[in-house]
Amino acid sequence: MTFPTFVSTELDPRARGKELGAARRAAVAANFAGYADLFAAAGARASRVRAWGERALDSSAAWAPRLAEEIAGIASGAGLEPWQVAVVNARTEILAAVDATGEGECSTSVVLPGDGDAPRTVQTWDWHDHLRDAPMLWELEPFPGHVVRTFTEAGALAKIGVNTAGLGIHFNLLRHRSDHDGIGVPVHLIARRILDEAATVEEAAALARSATVSASTVITVVTARAAASIEISPAGVAVVPSGPDGVLQHCNHFLDAALAEEERHSSDRPTTYERLRHLNAHVRELSAADPTARARAMLSHAPGHAPVCAHPDLTQPIHQRWETLATIALDLPAARLRVHRGGPCRVAEETWQVFQ
Repeated sequence: MTFPTFVSTELDPRARGKELGAARRAAVAANFAGYADLFAAAGARASRVRAWGERALDSSAAWAPRLAEEIAGIASGAGLEPWQVAVVNARTEILAAVDATGEGECSTSVVLPGDGDAPRTVQTWDWHDHLRDAPMLWELEPFPGHVVRTFTEAGALAKIGVNTAGLGIHFNLLRHRSDHDGIGVPVHLIARRILDEAATVEEAAALARSATVSASTVITVVTARAAASIEISPAGVAVVPSGPDGVLQHCNHFLDAALAEEERHSSDRPTTYERLRHLNAHVRELSAADPTARARAMLSHAPGHAPVCAHPDLTQPIHQRWETLATIALDLPAARLRVHRGGPCRVAEETWQVFQ
């Protein structure tokens, strides 16, 4: 099975959004409904969710007017209100606002070979199983001659991706004691602006630092010569570079010592540390040129091991069920994504969907 794809033809942000919204109308509406159910299960009232969506629109318009226009365009094409599409883009901020917790989430590995070869990257993307049909692959041209390809969710402006300037990003959730319900710039919009505008780690970090956020995340930025995890929180932004061996791995806890002091996952998501130990123990396999070998190195199930490859516990409510919905590798020289629908336990050479 593969994920649906869409290639935009419009250069104007609002027109591009409307084109996508119209083409993926049912999926965008279903994704909003799925998040409404998730927020309700986590204890958020519908009226509060709308207020947060409207605040996300304001934060987005102030920091990235073009992206706010695109959100409005998606809403128009999909037959929704702009605040509803803003809710999809601000789902990380809303989950932080309701102080949602859980054990699942993503694991990322990047290795820079150091011999002129392309970076070797792979990540699992874990999310709630009732949203398994939300992901899509989207190609767009935010500026003439600059192409972005992203694995995202219907209605969300970006997540994991690459651009034709030679930069790629991975994406993991973090939680920090400074997270709050003020609803700042959605971190998914930061990811999109990095893909739209950055060609270096330094440019990506500058964009992240320019945003006032209310929730935390880490965007791992990769180029041919450098890699760094940009850890974002309301308390500040830290840039964690790859080690001297070219290895950079990240799960769902802060690596920067100062930000880690106010870590939230240390108490409510201890498996993040176990997952990172699994990655550290399999650096050789994660250094392979073959993306299938890298993906298989991510294979680890609970109980008894860190659940890098997650499967939902159907006895739990929807906001406590997690599934590895995708396994993703970046191909920077070709500006393309390799995506497997599902977790590492089912990866094979023929299951990769190549998006370029």
